Amino acid sequence: MTLQESLREELTAAMKARDTERTGAIRILMGEFARQPEKVLNDEQVIAIVKKLIKSERELLAAQKQESSSFLTIMEEYLPKQASEKEIFAWVEENIDFSAFASRMQAMKPIMHHFGSAVNGNAVKKVLEKF
Repeated sequence: MTLQESLREELTAAMKARDTERTGAIRILMGEFARQPEKVLNDEQVIAIVKKLIKSERELLAAQKQESSSFLTIMEEYLPKQASEKEIFAWVEENIDFSAFASRMQAMKPIMHHFGSAVNGNAVKKVLEKF
């Protein structure tokens, strides 16, 4: 079952449970799906949309000088488990030869490719600054 299909089922369950916050959050997500050129999305596309919504919500909260919201909490549940800085550091130490790059930051591409949606660029950047 794809992430998009499971979200449809969660929407139905949230509506039956009368969980208005979760229902609203999933409906916003489904609205974003409907705006896409393809109607059937793979999990990577769904995760990219979730990340976009999270980034947008964080910017809005920062402008309002707030820390978190129920929408943000619900959206973060749909992201895959994020790799820790320790895990990233260990993988980089084992697999990246910095002599092959003009600068450390050029190593971001293979790191991001390896971890995929399990990391964000800021975490990788922090790790690379330690080398």
